[in-house]
Amino acid sequence: MQYTKLGRTGLTVSRLCLGTMNFGWQLGEADSHAILDRGLADGVNFVDTADMYGARDYEGTSETYIGTWFARSGRRDDVVLATKVYQPMGDGPNDRGLSARHIVAACEASLRRLGTDRIDLYQMHHVDRATPWEEIWQAMDLLVAQGKVLYVGSSNFAGWHLVAANAAAGRRHSLGLVSEQLKYSLLTRHVELEVVPAARSLGIGLLPWSPLAQGVLSGALRKHREGAAGRTTSHAAARVEQHREVLEVYEGFCADLGRHPAAVALAWLLSRPGVTAPIVGPRTPEQLDLALDALQTPLDDAASARLDEIFPPVGNGGPGPEAWAW
Repeated sequence: MQYTKLGRTGLTVSRLCLGTMNFGWQLGEADSHAILDRGLADGVNFVDTADMYGARDYEGTSETYIGTWFARSGRRDDVVLATKVYQPMGDGPNDRGLSARHIVAACEASLRRLGTDRIDLYQMHHVDRATPWEEIWQAMDLLVAQGKVLYVGSSNFAGWHLVAANAAAGRRHSLGLVSEQLKYSLLTRHVELEVVPAARSLGIGLLPWSPLAQGVLSGALRKHREGAAGRTTSHAAARVEQHREVLEVYEGFCADLGRHPAAVALAWLLSRPGVTAPIVGPRTPEQLDLALDALQTPLDDAASARLDEIFPPVGNGGPGPEAWAW
């Protein structure tokens, strides 16, 4: 396993983050524990979840499964644990968003489900345009002072949200955001215009989610030819058809490299400036092994240039304003 620092912090995390969105929704408790066992055995020390993952009637099943795994394995201190707040966790009007009331209540509920006394990285799952930053940081600073949260991150923020959030934190002499989870893959490069450069300027580590574009970049065409089921929803099938022409070229390129398409897609993200760790959400231990192969898939300049040809960046490439103006 390879390790790096999370953004500008001194916190050391593995270069792959184990995402647990499938826990509860697609995987039962035993299978979820098996994924965690395999991840820790392979050196993955970074685990990401959210209060609403796997939720049935707001039960927070993913967090609960992680909590029972901590109780069984005794491995809490070996894990950098990340979870999130924002999504509805009840039917009441204050059971969602980033009000100080909800942040504190949601944190307490997550701690109970996770069976732990602290959350290493507490992330805002989405920007809350109706709540002032001063209120948000008041709540986060309280949790940090109590030792219930160690670092604060964001997810799905625009570049200017990152700037506004950290400016408000700076006025309070708080550390501010240290990470941003963003939708980023070879097929989704819009964040390179402003989110990525803003994060890099602020020392915010990037944690790409959906790095395989919901399985589209994991050899979807090859799986179909070989009769493997893969993701068979109508939405997934439509996405594959939408990108069929470019996927034919991409999978041929990966075959020439002698590497699995999933490993190449993850290796590309690992090579991108500012990226700390892509978030992978395996449904089997074997899928996790495939993701780990990305760490042994170095891409030279020629391979990176070819990927830019296959999946062109937005506009002229790089950050704005050069991406769209002279």
